[in-house]
Amino acid sequence: MTPQQISELQRLDKAHLWHPFTQMQNWIASEEDPLIIASGKGAVLADVEGNKYFDGNSSIWTNVHGHGHPTIDAAIREQLDKIAHCSALGFSSEPAIRLAEKLVGLFPEETLTRVFFTDDGSTAIECACKMAVQYRQLKGETERTDFVSFGGAYHGDTMGAASLGGIGTFTDRFGGSGYPVHRVESMEELAGWSNEEAQSANAVIIEPLIQGAAGMKTWPEGMLKQLREWCDRHGVFLILDEVMTGFGRTGRMFACEHEEVIPDFLCLAKGLTGGYMPLAATLTTERVFEAFLGRYEELKTFFYGHSYCANPLGCAAALGSLQIFEEEDVISSLPSRIESFHRYLEQTVERVPHFGDFRQVGLVAGIDLVDAETGGELDWKNETGARICRAARNHGLLTRPVRDTLTLMPPLCSTDEQIADAVIALEKATAEVLSA
Repeated sequence: MTPQQISELQRLDKAHLWHPFTQMQNWIASEEDPLIIASGKGAVLADVEGNKYFDGNSSIWTNVHGHGHPTIDAAIREQLDKIAHCSALGFSSEPAIRLAEKLVGLFPEETLTRVFFTDDGSTAIECACKMAVQYRQLKGETERTDFVSFGGAYHGDTMGAASLGGIGTFTDRFGGSGYPVHRVESMEELAGWSNEEAQSANAVIIEPLIQGAAGMKTWPEGMLKQLREWCDRHGVFLILDEVMTGFGRTGRMFACEHEEVIPDFLCLAKGLTGGYMPLAATLTTERVFEAFLGRYEELKTFFYGHSYCANPLGCAAALGSLQIFEEEDVISSLPSRIESFHRYLEQTVERVPHFGDFRQVGLVAGIDLVDAETGGELDWKNETGARICRAARNHGLLTRPVRDTLTLMPPLCSTDEQIADAVIALEKATAEVLSA
């Protein structure tokens, strides 16, 4: 691509695109040209100018096995030779059937037995919530109207999913819309509820082990099991949002496996297709499924769905990704890499005065930026985290912060050397931005 062609693409970007989570006034006015990604191989991305970068946040927490993996590529090409899309409304396809069977098979028998496909993490959450609401109605449990979520939670941006979140940036403007929600800060707070309060709860939703958009905040060990026990004791559904934590990120296939917890609803997306295609899944139990069975005129049907539900190309990609987990024994290869990641983080945080607390679960980590003299928080309005991540590009790293928490979530295929270089890139970029 010639410099003129690149310049024209950058001009058109500023003229027509509206980027997510981006203050477009700054974007348009910036003298900095938009970075345009052209290709990827393994854990490395390349821009239109040929510069290469380590994909330090797995392309916003989606990529699992690296870009251009031959197994997923082949699965998509094979399916493309047959059909790219057919409706799941009144029809089915082999990839959707095979994928549902594979997902159910990842859990103990007779636990999560039903799979409903949607498009992304937010719609997977909406699906679980609507199923929970309609279930209570069908069972005559009309007092169970409320959802319980946690402070710092993020469950998506569609109206219902957003209403469950606990981050004001995403929820305050739309207060009063969505689901009725009680927010708690800890398991201890929830455990203090009276039986009467618990009887109003339909479901509790949580990101297991670690909250992403909260700045990679971790939950205490054993908390998830305690939450499952509380839900069982009070007849409350448990919804696990494993959109970020699913598919090996935490060192197990799913985060809930660490505490041997099975939810009533499990929401998956991001890594489901290996980071290739938009696809989501909501898994639930036979108990929930059976409540919706009846004659058509009884109106028990779950009237919910999207045009691209169970898209065959997406399902084929997901099957390819699960095949890689099996053939390459991915999960068993993770512990040593996770240990190395922890060592690099620990050593770097100790020597960088602007690095405060760091948190890690598996191959997911967040490093808090602090004032080097006081150890206190930085003024978030200065966008220090974003400036450091932009500077890290010059050291071959692409990642994105959560305000002033630097995040790293490398693809599972990353080498120890690549991960070490990514941590060093953040160190160098921080020194450059905050050296004054």
